[in-house]
Amino acid sequence: MTGELLIKGTLARDAAAKLASVDTVTKNAALDAIAAALVARADEIIEANKLDIAAAEENGIRKAMIDRLSLSKERIEGMADGVRQVRALNDPIGEVIKMWKRPNGLLIGQKRVPLGVIAIIFEARPNVTVDAAVLCLKTSNACILRGGKEAINSNKTLMRIMQEAAYGVGIPEGTLNVIEDTSRETATELMKMNGYIDMLIPRGGKGLIKSVVENATVPVIETAAGNCHVYVDGAADLDMALKIVLNAKVQRPSVCNAAETLLVDRKIADKFIPMVFDALKKNNVEIRADKDSKTFYSDVNDADEEDYYTEYNDYIIAAKVVDGVDGAIEHINKYNTKHSEAIITDSYEAEEKFLNCVDAAAVYVNASTRFTDGFEFGFGAEIGISTQKMHARGPMGLEALTSIKYIIYGNGQIRE
Repeated sequence: MTGELLIKGTLARDAAAKLASVDTVTKNAALDAIAAALVARADEIIEANKLDIAAAEENGIRKAMIDRLSLSKERIEGMADGVRQVRALNDPIGEVIKMWKRPNGLLIGQKRVPLGVIAIIFEARPNVTVDAAVLCLKTSNACILRGGKEAINSNKTLMRIMQEAAYGVGIPEGTLNVIEDTSRETATELMKMNGYIDMLIPRGGKGLIKSVVENATVPVIETAAGNCHVYVDGAADLDMALKIVLNAKVQRPSVCNAAETLLVDRKIADKFIPMVFDALKKNNVEIRADKDSKTFYSDVNDADEEDYYTEYNDYIIAAKVVDGVDGAIEHINKYNTKHSEAIITDSYEAEEKFLNCVDAAAVYVNASTRFTDGFEFGFGAEIGISTQKMHARGPMGLEALTSIKYIIYGNGQIRE
């Protein structure tokens, strides 16, 4: 284990033990201080971010990914708003979920407690540094954050600002940590820090998720890539469908809740495909379509099998004509990453079938997939979007970062 990982792992483990006795008032004061510091020191953050942007452009990183990396005063204010939202939420730590009494007089309860030390490995989105840190702080968890090299200057500056703000009001030193060594070796070692890390959450593309799931020896919550679909049903309002498809694909194509595949019911393909393909092309989206789609609009590229498995994170969309809601469900459950899926329809029967049968963390009726987000769901922020089915699923807010302990009150009982 490298020196930095050992030092910060030890600091985080020791801080986690102290955090159990830090009250909500102190944690909220720290969050207030962090939000204020982010806004007050926005120029400092932007200067650090410029170094990352310049390096990204020099290395030929595509435009959509640079957008994910970029920070502005508006985005920093948005990050601070997220911190304030987390501050306003109820603190789940210490909550007694339920209690019951046994015939022998024992009173048994379940109480929410922190996980301990949470590590997050993520790629080029510096807002994750703030989201993850404040969610961990609010739930009395220490954190170790390991971002990608693309955002290292932004991440170091954001972490320094948050540490100074939080430690200044009584949060234990070692609660907030960022790994400055962005080599592949540190990521691999972080996955195996048993005894220091209680939960590891990867946030990024398919390659990162696969590496963590296959190599980690510490517990992992899988946050898979977002191969998201919009299905336009034969009973859809086509004007509404057009707006939703464009929003889901174009509004911010580099994020995991952007649509990557458009499915169109054969019943309305002749009407909808020309209008939606025209609109997508006007928004500089490359369309990769099946043969059936091309009978209604030929000036697009051919889709192959791999396209339907692909999370593009770019101005590219796959398209396919399907036979009704059953065909859409079959396609989605074969190709998706269990992230976010949407149906556009006025049919109650179709929407209920879609909601019940599509296997995904978030399933929408007549709305864009772009809402799968902790901020949009009212969680203030999120530590990731879980696509697994154990412990946590979907945007992970405060409760997802807690465990339970049983508390038992007796008055002298012994087991016979």
